[in-house]
Amino acid sequence: MSAHLALDESEPTVADDGVWLTCIECGETFAPFEAVRYTCDDCDGLLEVRYADLPSWEDFGAGGSPESGPYGVWRYSAALPFEEGVSLPEGGTPLHYVPRIEEEVGVNTLRVKHEGMNPTGSFKDRGMTVGVRVAKEVGVDRLACASTGNTSAALAAYGARGGMETLVLLPAGKVAAGKVAQASLHGARILEVDGNFDSCLDIVQDLASRGEAYLLNSLNPFRLEGQKTIGLEIMERFHADEGRYPDRIVLPVGNAGNTAALYKCFRELRKAGAIDEDDVPKLTGVQAEHSAPMVEAIEEGNDEVRRWEDVETRATAIRIGNPVNAPKALPGIRETGGTAVAVSDEAITAAQRSLAEEGVGVEPASAASVAGLRKLRDEGEIDADEDVVCLTTGHLLKDPDAAYEAGGDPEPVPNDTEAVLDHLAE
Repeated sequence: MSAHLALDESEPTVADDGVWLTCIECGETFAPFEAVRYTCDDCDGLLEVRYADLPSWEDFGAGGSPESGPYGVWRYSAALPFEEGVSLPEGGTPLHYVPRIEEEVGVNTLRVKHEGMNPTGSFKDRGMTVGVRVAKEVGVDRLACASTGNTSAALAAYGARGGMETLVLLPAGKVAAGKVAQASLHGARILEVDGNFDSCLDIVQDLASRGEAYLLNSLNPFRLEGQKTIGLEIMERFHADEGRYPDRIVLPVGNAGNTAALYKCFRELRKAGAIDEDDVPKLTGVQAEHSAPMVEAIEEGNDEVRRWEDVETRATAIRIGNPVNAPKALPGIRETGGTAVAVSDEAITAAQRSLAEEGVGVEPASAASVAGLRKLRDEGEIDADEDVVCLTTGHLLKDPDAAYEAGGDPEPVPNDTEAVLDHLAE
């Protein structure tokens, strides 16, 4: 583990009510809210939010179980920078049983954490409830993001809730219609860029550096604070149901924000004494085979990710060639004993159909986690006795065109009951 990911520093003088920012590259510390800051002033490294006091399960409610307090992100306020944020509300998403997939894949236990059940239909809401609250704290009035769709929908909704101007940059022709519609209806100003997601992010970062907007992509360390509550919910709910923690969490990887956030969640729980080292789940990332820079880095043993200029997949939410959170996510995969795998678009569609047959409707990128689980079981990388949670990140209706293509075709019938019965009999 990098020395600056170890959570062993003393509270610095720059801390505000026990909260500060630390550079994971050089260890420099910064006040959290006195200025707008996304990366280190000294080395441009990624920042992490740090706390003087890390909570244990009992701090989240009497008895430390999911039933002991309100559901949602702000149930875990003891692990966040504020007591409350700009909220819709978000979090408290289901941890589904999927018995047919469990039996077919052949693992001891399989649960699916469906983040598509958040207010705007994706996990991004967890980050925005914290990020927009921070934007108010630092006194900005224009929010901005680059997006493959889900970030723009969430930012537009939370920006609207907070009464703030919202600007989203999307790669032209590359974002599912359902996501563009959300951002539009919530009042965001939408700019379609002649380039891919990474080009959009380059522009947004430039706008942010010029003070033109407050960046709320996952480069912003406060975004990941909200997203780490996915890990807290998984651990609490799984333990309440099964009497143990999961062995592995399999998740789609785009910008690698969730991988980084879950790793931070587990480091904080370990530091607080809430879980033992053996309780930490193996973080296992899944990418589409033509958009897989993280997988390449893991397979080749590289310390850095090589930017892929040309990426393509029907799983639009993970069509990203330069995951900005790789410096946090790569150690997360390696230190937990996890791995990363690339899957085909065909495997993603098959997994999407399988989840739908269990009543769990997800967009293609979400289904990558189940596709990755299947591939790793086939390769013997995941054992039959493992307890696994697959993370699905967005709702089926985020990409209705993909859902329509994956489903069955309508069957035309005459306007007559007997004719309908005859058709069914055929």
